[in-house]
Amino acid sequence: MSEGIGVINDKVKKESAFVEALRMEISKVIVGQKYLIERLLVGLLANGHILIEGVPGLAKTLSVKVLSQTVNTKFQRLQFTPDLLPADLVGTLVYNPKEGNFTTKKGPIFANIILADEINRAPAKVQSALLEAMQERQVTIGENTFKLDEPFLVLATQNPIEQEGTYPLPEAQVDRFMLKLNITYPNKEEELNILNRMSYTDKQIEVKPLVKPDDILRARKVVDEVYMDEKVKKYIIDIVFATRQPKEYKLDELADLIKYGASPRASIYLTVASKAYAFIQGRGYVTPQDVKSIGLDILRHRVIVSYEAEAEEKTSEDVVKKIFDEIEVP
Repeated sequence: MSEGIGVINDKVKKESAFVEALRMEISKVIVGQKYLIERLLVGLLANGHILIEGVPGLAKTLSVKVLSQTVNTKFQRLQFTPDLLPADLVGTLVYNPKEGNFTTKKGPIFANIILADEINRAPAKVQSALLEAMQERQVTIGENTFKLDEPFLVLATQNPIEQEGTYPLPEAQVDRFMLKLNITYPNKEEELNILNRMSYTDKQIEVKPLVKPDDILRARKVVDEVYMDEKVKKYIIDIVFATRQPKEYKLDELADLIKYGASPRASIYLTVASKAYAFIQGRGYVTPQDVKSIGLDILRHRVIVSYEAEAEEKTSEDVVKKIFDEIEVP
């Protein structure tokens, strides 16, 4: 098996060479935000959608836009508003009076990277239309169903502080996002760099496209080959089961704090994302630390806390951190 891991390691080092180039190109525009950039790359390589939450002005939208510029592919930004209709997203049937028939007009969802800006401002009908595209990688217009081109990635942003005129995302849709990221403020040094780099009225920083869609699809196949030991797989299962049955893992204090634990989708996503994270680090095998590094982003939106937790001001993040601290690492 060690020989097999060596082969995978070599393959990963070869195929992941573009990752560092992407990081360098993105950092021409984005100061700091290593966490955000790394997770965007994980989503791209693990074929998983990402929900980004943070207060305005933290470069959420800009980071997604710059990432899309480094990948030579079709990008669409959708500004979600309360008056948006499903047809504005997926397209519609247009009547042709001359020929007496309907033709299909495809919407902006037919792109490779979709930036769904302020996704929680769209009504339920629009969110359900997006849900089909995210989960099934297809869109239905009238009686026809159209497959979406790969890679297809939805990167959505939402603002946690302004709730007026918003529609909370249904749990079913939130669960479709592989990662949920919480973005925080930069430190003093980073903010000074931002000030020096961006405080101009007309300065535009050019970003070059470095990879093609075929490069991403090829890298995903290598991500699937990244080796994961049975002990690490069992560690992932223990983490997920601890969110459902905390008492079995001697986490009695969490039993009253968790209303619903993570679903099997969490186990799948945690496995794939851990492999993608190892790939980004240039390794052909997954360590328990990879699982811990990416685990909070996979689970924070899948563990639903109880009223008791809210009364004690405990968040799902607190619960997940406690589980990772207590579950034995292989």
